[in-house]
Amino acid sequence: MLPINKIYNMDCLEGMKLIDDNSIDSIVTDPPYELGFMGKKWDSTGIAYNVELWQEALRVLKPGGHLLAFGGTRTYHRMACAIEDAGFEIRDQMQWIYGSGFPKSMDISKAIDKKFGAKREVIKTVKGMGKQNPEWNGTAKGRKENYYKPEYQLTASATPEAKQWDGWGTALKPANEPIVVARKPLSEKTIAENVLKWGTGGLNIDECRVESGGEHKRAYQPTNHERGVYGKQTAFQPSNKEGRFPANVILDEEAGQLLDEQTGILKSGLLKAGHPYGLGDGQNVYGKLTGYTKQDTHGDSGGASRFFFNVEQDDLEDLIPFFYCAKASKKERGEGNTHPTVKPLKLISYLITLVTPPNGICLDIFEGSGTHALACIENGFKYIGFELDKHYFDIATKRISNHTEQLKII
Repeated sequence: MLPINKIYNMDCLEGMKLIDDNSIDSIVTDPPYELGFMGKKWDSTGIAYNVELWQEALRVLKPGGHLLAFGGTRTYHRMACAIEDAGFEIRDQMQWIYGSGFPKSMDISKAIDKKFGAKREVIKTVKGMGKQNPEWNGTAKGRKENYYKPEYQLTASATPEAKQWDGWGTALKPANEPIVVARKPLSEKTIAENVLKWGTGGLNIDECRVESGGEHKRAYQPTNHERGVYGKQTAFQPSNKEGRFPANVILDEEAGQLLDEQTGILKSGLLKAGHPYGLGDGQNVYGKLTGYTKQDTHGDSGGASRFFFNVEQDDLEDLIPFFYCAKASKKERGEGNTHPTVKPLKLISYLITLVTPPNGICLDIFEGSGTHALACIENGFKYIGFELDKHYFDIATKRISNHTEQLKII
């Protein structure tokens, strides 16, 4: 068995062969999306579709152990099929929804004019997302002046053929990434028996509940004393401290704000534990249902994003313009981190916590710049990681070392 709490600069398929059967509690990983992203060779090898890779992952996982793997919207299906063909049960699909995606759409009208060699008339020059001013120090002060540069030109179609296709493009703005939720089949007859034997098979619901506090209040019936003191027939208390049941949708801060803008303020009523539901005239599509709520439901108000886990962007002072920012802040990435697809630490921490039992070992077969290892360290989990690219491995090693030193100081 490989020593734990280390990352290894090696091929993950070969590395997993050094891990014992049924010894890993969970796998949380971000494989290549096989899109040839930014011309990177590692993103077009087909490794994410390799059934043998996922068979090794299946072997090292304990029965009931979960695999969470990110995928691209265009290629997710092929990865998911390979995971299923390897023997995993596909349990669900999570969606990470963010507002920071940048459209990569071709302007068809411009392409047509270019084909005909026609010169387009410049109508207006606007402030766009130009190249970063090298003198900008990365702070919020003077961000617009230092980052936005008036170099984006609005042009008019020059040919009749191009005019017919004004406003047409070739792609949508990327704003989500799917995550496959897979589980190794149980070895025991029931989930209870499997959990007792292996410690795996379930999801850590309570540790991943969506917090509901702040302005999210719920109504309750005040005591006679409260009525006398405050002169009110109703009162409010903070929402259930346990939080809402985790959903298979994760939002970043901007996506949450956009959702709240669309929904406006919503209110939900308080339903006390033991309250009957499904009673009525029997016209329910499934027939006349009866049941009782097991605990108090939330009676609060707010935008719809309050129902979902929200990955907030930290230290906005250090970010480039918000809608064009990397999905992890400059500070979080660390100095010299050139990896193009760094995931937010808070997001990876949430996913690891969801599927890893206390003191469990979480494996990442595509470690990248080390976010998975950092998340494990911060949350008290053991880890093993593999990263084939020496440059990214060195970045990850440095981030882990720096992070460990900071924890010692704290």
